[in-house]
Amino acid sequence: MQAAQALIAVAERLGRHSRQRMPQVLERAEGSWAWVVLLACMVVQGLSLGFPPCLGIFFTELQHDFQASNSETSWFPSILTAMLHAGGPLCSILVGRFGCRATVMAGGVLACLGMVASSFSHTLSQFYIAAGFFTGLGLCFSFQSTITMLGFYFIRRRALANALASVGISLGITLWPLLTHYLLEDLGWRGTFLIFGGVFLHCCVCGAILRPVATSAAPETRKGPSPPTKRPAPGCLAACGWATLRYLAFDILWHNAGYRVFTLGVIWMILGFPLPHIFLVPYAMQHGVDKHRAALLISIIGFSNIFLRPMAGLVAGRQGFASYCKYLFSLAILLNGLTNLVCTMLADFRVLVGYCLVYSVSMSVIGALFFQVFMDIVPMDQFSRALGLCTILESISILISPPIAGFLLDSTDNNFSYVFYMSSFFLISAALFMGGGFFALRKKEKQASQAKGEAATKEAAPEQALTGEGTDSSEKRLWTETMYVTSV
Repeated sequence: MQAAQALIAVAERLGRHSRQRMPQVLERAEGSWAWVVLLACMVVQGLSLGFPPCLGIFFTELQHDFQASNSETSWFPSILTAMLHAGGPLCSILVGRFGCRATVMAGGVLACLGMVASSFSHTLSQFYIAAGFFTGLGLCFSFQSTITMLGFYFIRRRALANALASVGISLGITLWPLLTHYLLEDLGWRGTFLIFGGVFLHCCVCGAILRPVATSAAPETRKGPSPPTKRPAPGCLAACGWATLRYLAFDILWHNAGYRVFTLGVIWMILGFPLPHIFLVPYAMQHGVDKHRAALLISIIGFSNIFLRPMAGLVAGRQGFASYCKYLFSLAILLNGLTNLVCTMLADFRVLVGYCLVYSVSMSVIGALFFQVFMDIVPMDQFSRALGLCTILESISILISPPIAGFLLDSTDNNFSYVFYMSSFFLISAALFMGGGFFALRKKEKQASQAKGEAATKEAAPEQALTGEGTDSSEKRLWTETMYVTSV
């Protein structure tokens, strides 16, 4: 409770300071400052989403230091990544209350404090709370706030902007393992985490760049939500709970069938998607691969994504592919699941390098199209709430997936093949579910539009007979072009 109150106090101070000292210049969407915001979003994504894939490098060190089993050690990356997603509703509240700029800066401070505190932890429970809970929550605030602001700065070029911003994840996946391996040899994992705390402070610099954008739908800094009528003044905990429920998008989940298919498919996919990032390095080391070369495998995935993600974004942004992004997204998940089966057959270093290259192709398409598909399904005025609910549901899968894989390792005498079988099963089944769901919804929409068009034609026929108007003009009035917010 004290930590939550301290965080709210820091956010209020940052928001008050930004209102008093920082110039409130409203920037234009698609303007020149939008590219600066894109650069800041790229850095934040590299610091936040690029960090969890390198946690597998610490797996053996933490296991030996704390004398923990595979399942116990797996709780650290699962808690951090789960909080990176589960903090979405709270992030939405802070964005609505203080704005994106203050939320990103508060997230950077919280992530820094979590890493610094974890370097002094002596038990796994202390380590889970500091490095897992607080660091993950801080990274969530920084990441989701920048993504929300990017959606308001880019409209026509949104597919390209999302793809370029996701390049930051690729840079992070490339650089984090190299920096981790270099620091781990000289400073150990405690000194490395202490340095990482200072690195996360760069999120505060990126947050200062997020100027308010001139649009009616952008999140604004308000004096606070008005209390509901006929309701007594609630306590701090009750107010936070009521506000969280208010910002959860269960109404969107109930009425938007596309959002429902996407969210359920992603929840199922996440049960298998993060496992290679966590267990690839210890799997390679178990089969005789040198520690330096095993860490290099993660960097190969990140380096390949630097070039593949923008290409995927450019292809998805073309007019011919814009309507098929959902199916490309499902196909990429299917390829990702099939690729993981390679690790169940061979563990030679050259084979693993080839696996990383093919894995990068599917991973880059998933990363480039995730927010593009999400923004196609959900209107931008509902984006922050819908993203918050989706991420908090994802966090449940992220929280239980690595411990389940660790339990499989403990039960099968460290046989990593079962981990990759588990990953492939969830990814392939999720791809089939989303692809079939999107196809069924599109077919249903076509039938509904055809029925509506036929009904309108029948109603217009008597009027045409009376007025003598031709059918050409009525058809032109009936069939209108559908405009999508994210079309390029």
